[in-house]
Amino acid sequence: MQLLDLIETYNAQDATAERLYAREGRRVRGGRNTPNYKQSLLEAARLYEGVVNGRIPGWRLQEAMTTSDFSFLFGDIIDRQMLAAYQHTAVMWRNVARRGVVRDFRTVDRFTLDGGEAILSEVKQATEYPAAAVQDGRYQYSVKKYGKRLPFSWESFINDDLGALRDLPTRLANSARFSEEKFFTSLFASSTGPNSTFFSVGNANLVTGAPALSVEGITSGFNTLAAQVDTDGNPIYVNAVWLVVPPALEITAMNIVNATEIVAADGGGDGTGNNQLRVTNWMRNRVQILVDPWLPIVDTTTGNSAWYLFADPGVGRPAMEIGFLAGHETPELFMKSPNATRVGGGLIDPMDGDFDTDSVDHKVRHTFGGTLMDPKSAVASLGTA
Repeated sequence: MQLLDLIETYNAQDATAERLYAREGRRVRGGRNTPNYKQSLLEAARLYEGVVNGRIPGWRLQEAMTTSDFSFLFGDIIDRQMLAAYQHTAVMWRNVARRGVVRDFRTVDRFTLDGGEAILSEVKQATEYPAAAVQDGRYQYSVKKYGKRLPFSWESFINDDLGALRDLPTRLANSARFSEEKFFTSLFASSTGPNSTFFSVGNANLVTGAPALSVEGITSGFNTLAAQVDTDGNPIYVNAVWLVVPPALEITAMNIVNATEIVAADGGGDGTGNNQLRVTNWMRNRVQILVDPWLPIVDTTTGNSAWYLFADPGVGRPAMEIGFLAGHETPELFMKSPNATRVGGGLIDPMDGDFDTDSVDHKVRHTFGGTLMDPKSAVASLGTA
C-alpha cells in the first residue's frame, strides 16, 4: 500500500474514531480529525513520498523541515507508516492465543466455567431434578508498558540520504512485533523447557516418553490431547490444532504435515517391514504449522527439540490470552518537544534538536500483557527421546 493510500485510510479511521468517541464524550487521541490538518498531512505525505521515490530532490524535504508545522506533520507520517508496517507484519501468536483488551493497568480477572454439561440423568416420577455441578476458574494478569527512545543527531539528519528515515517506521514496527512474539513464547516456554507449571504430569499434558517430532510422536500428542476431559468427564472436542515448532524442526514438520501418504503400522505408529499401511495423510486437514523462531532463544535447553500442540483458540478453551490496553492497542510514536528558545524569541523547530546536544528524540510505547489459561488445550513434548 502506498503512503498516500495509508494517509487516506487512517484519515478515514480517525473520522470513525471521532464519531465513536463523541458518543462517550471523549475526543479522538491526537485531535487530528480536522479538514485543515488532513489536507496539510496529505501535502506533507506527497512531498515525503516524492523525495523517497526520487521524484523530488532531497533538499526540498530538508528545507520544509525548517518550518515547525511540517516537523509535526512529518512525525505523524512516520507514526502512520509504523502503524501500517505493524499491521501488515505477520502475527504469530494470534493463531494460538486469544486476543483481549483491558481498561487499565490493574490486574484483570478472566473467569471460566467448567461443568454443567454432564450426561442428563433420568428423572423418576415426582422426584426432584438433580443439580448440575459447575466449577469456575480464574486467571489473572495485568498489562505493562514497554518502549524505548530512538535519538539521532541534528548532523545525521542534515547528512542523511533518507535511508534512515525510510527504515525507521519498519524498524519501530518490527520492534513492537518482536516484543509481542517473545512475550508470547515466554508464557509457555522457559529457559529449561516447556513451562513446568502449565505442562505437567498433574495436568496430563506432557507427551509420555518425550518423543521427537515424528508421525508417531504427533500421534501420541493427539492421543494425549484427546484424552483430556472436562469436570463432568465429557471429552473435549478439538477439530483443529497448531503444531508449534522451532526453526530447527520446520523441515521435519513440513515433511510430516504435507506428505501425501503416511506409511503406518496397522496398530498405529510408523510402519516397518511387512507391517505397513499406506494411508492418506490425515494431518493435512487437522494440523497447521507455526514456526516460532523465539523458542531456541527463550528455551536454551530444549529449544531446538521441544514441540507443542495447541488447540485452536476458537474452540472456546484458549490455552492463553494476550491483552492490550484499551485505546492503546497498537504501538504509539512520540517526538520530544524542543527545550530551547532562539535569542530574540520564537519557537524552535523540533528537528533542530535539544538544547544540550542537538539530538532529535523519538519514543515508541507499546502496552500489553497476557497469561496462560486452560492446560487442557495444549500438550508438549521435550522431543529428546
